[in-house]
Amino acid sequence: MQSSTAAIPQTTRLSRETRGFIFGFLGVFIFSFTLPMTRLAVHDLDTTFVGLGRAVVAACLAGILLLVTRQPIPTRRQAIRLLVVALGVVVGFPLLSSWALRQVPASHGALMNGLLPMAVAIVSALWDGDRPAPLFWVAALIGSGTVIGFVLFSSSEGLVAGDLAMLGAVIIASIGYVEGGRMSREMGSWQTICWALIVSFPFIIIPVANSVVQNGLNASPTAWLGFAYTCVFSMFLGFFAWYRGLALGGIARVGQVQLIQAFLTIIWSGLFLGEQITPLMLGAAAVVIGMIAIIRRVPIQKKAAVTN
Repeated sequence: MQSSTAAIPQTTRLSRETRGFIFGFLGVFIFSFTLPMTRLAVHDLDTTFVGLGRAVVAACLAGILLLVTRQPIPTRRQAIRLLVVALGVVVGFPLLSSWALRQVPASHGALMNGLLPMAVAIVSALWDGDRPAPLFWVAALIGSGTVIGFVLFSSSEGLVAGDLAMLGAVIIASIGYVEGGRMSREMGSWQTICWALIVSFPFIIIPVANSVVQNGLNASPTAWLGFAYTCVFSMFLGFFAWYRGLALGGIARVGQVQLIQAFLTIIWSGLFLGEQITPLMLGAAAVVIGMIAIIRRVPIQKKAAVTN
């Protein structure tokens, strides 16, 4: 009698898109701690050191991993594209968000960060050929509008300098996410972030060293804990899962999973930093997260099929 176990892998195997969402959520869960941990770090440490120093540490880890696994050196064309990735996620977002979090609470920054999925969808449509149905854009606009409305309503000063810095961080990060997701298809997810860290190292080590000389490294254990998290998880391991998810499930669609990040970050900000979590904040986050239920089902036309 033939065993029925041979059919199990075919009936239980997760689809490519589902696997993309799982990896995407894992990356978002790791990233959701980034703003609270950055807030802890910049309380005692210089913003340049926190923003770029995390990449210096992560680049050392990346170099070890690349050497041990004997990864091939990127071509000149790939190196140029890796610089784009590095500008977005290694330099731009960490530096701008570190500066912003000296001005605004982490929970406040989390809602501004909720604009990132919309920005990723726009960049993906322009660069990667993704063409979502109109309902996708309606849901994304509702989520983004909720974020902007919350910031304007909750702040007596309107958009402050910290908000503008977070907005800049969102825009430049979206470019790094899209190009990183594209490169992950040809290089692999962890290889992409590792090489992006390596190519950025010569440009960031000097300002980091200068920050150490000028400001020293005198900080509390809590600040060092926050910095360590951003080095190992936010700047390194989180991207292993995130870029894998983007490559598997599609950049525009899986990128919307990051709408959940605002809600998670608000929870961590209340638990770890004692920041006030208001009903309005939770309501805004709930509206933003609710859009994923729509976006998850909206069809997206692709310019060309992507192979495994």
